[in-house]
Amino acid sequence: MIVMKFGGTSVEDAKSMQTVIKIVRKEQARQPVVVLSAISGTTNTLLKVARIAQEGKLNDAILLLNGLLDRHVTVMENLIDDRSTIQRLIASFKPRFEELQNLCQGIAILGELTNRSLDAIASVGELLSSQILSEAMCIQGLPAKWVDARTFIITDNQFVSAVPQFDQINVKSKEILSPLLASKTIIVTQGFIGSNSKGITTTLGRGGSDYSASIIGAALDAEEIQIWTDVDGVLTADPRIAPAAQKLRIISFREAAELAYFGAKVLHPSTIFPAVKKDIPVVVLNSKRPENTGTRIVSRPPKTNVPVKSIACKRGITVVNVQSLRMLMAYGFLESIFSVFNKYETSVDLVSTSEVAVSLTIDNTSTLDKIVAELSTFAEVSILEKQGILCIVGDQMRSTAGVANQIFHALREINLVMISQGASEINMSIVIEESQVDEAVRRLHKQFFEPIPAIDLFELVGGK
Repeated sequence: MIVMKFGGTSVEDAKSMQTVIKIVRKEQARQPVVVLSAISGTTNTLLKVARIAQEGKLNDAILLLNGLLDRHVTVMENLIDDRSTIQRLIASFKPRFEELQNLCQGIAILGELTNRSLDAIASVGELLSSQILSEAMCIQGLPAKWVDARTFIITDNQFVSAVPQFDQINVKSKEILSPLLASKTIIVTQGFIGSNSKGITTTLGRGGSDYSASIIGAALDAEEIQIWTDVDGVLTADPRIAPAAQKLRIISFREAAELAYFGAKVLHPSTIFPAVKKDIPVVVLNSKRPENTGTRIVSRPPKTNVPVKSIACKRGITVVNVQSLRMLMAYGFLESIFSVFNKYETSVDLVSTSEVAVSLTIDNTSTLDKIVAELSTFAEVSILEKQGILCIVGDQMRSTAGVANQIFHALREINLVMISQGASEINMSIVIEESQVDEAVRRLHKQFFEPIPAIDLFELVGGK
């Protein structure tokens, strides 16, 4: 069996959903489990509804909800010919929207928006889109069945960013999904959402639909996990920055994980890990151009003599510099620093150290003032804001002489704030001013990919 995840732009309207049905039909023999995101823009609207309700603007929140319901009705009316099916869907949707209105009313009265309430609101988009697609597939003769992901994606109680409980998921997935697959049923379910042990709705965090697909694929020992999006695959760089960017036919799990974490928008950073554990290939494909081959992500891709595969970038970075002579010849000092970040639940992207100083990068500054105050009790602290990270990735970097020299040559006119090379040696990350990120990406792309290396690893975007 295979898992096929379709993102928000892949189900943004009736035409897009019809394309999804055609794609799934072609894969019917491989026993697909279809994992859907919300219709494009829906989750953002629902989060806006929650915020507006918190501000006490209940009427505005209800107007947005009514508009969202109308949008979904329009999609189903343009996708489904059977009027009785449309009426049945509308009847099933109305109680969901009444629940949302009641929830918004409570939020508006209290002026308080909890993470639990936020998950209850944000989860609705996936439930709606998956019901519409499932009914449309049935109308068109496919043996589809809608399954609520909350019955088998079991998580902890961390609302908004819930942690999957893999042992329970494995049991529940086999119990609920395996019999359907055995009967040749096409399962249609949701990404992004789950429930805790008490059945209360949780979410896996923004972009969590990719993660859901990987979790399901690992639980069911899928032969392949397909991530259908609106780009052709993993590219050598963001084509909006480097127009000459080309698609990679195949890359490793490690390379994909580095790129996802450091800004490549093709995959959610967590997607790779369940697939890695079970050694399941992940294929990134474009639902707008389904005839294209996409990018295949595997544990052991064929070796090439290409040192760099792709360049990613991440903006909105803050550098925290910590300096103290007490570090010299001392043990436990790094532990003291990281315990502060741990206390305030702030993750660190990059770390660079010297004898008496440590530089760290973060992208979440919500507790930065508290972090600085606590670090200042035992060290001098300075902050650099509005920085960006360049991530140069390739699994042959460590065995190719002169790569660092090429990188520094390309960036010779750009001030490098910080340099960090991962222990795996498949990437080099460089911090520069945010305003120079685009120019730096273009320079690096020209250095390594223009002209593109003449091997079968690369393909023109769009397959042209």
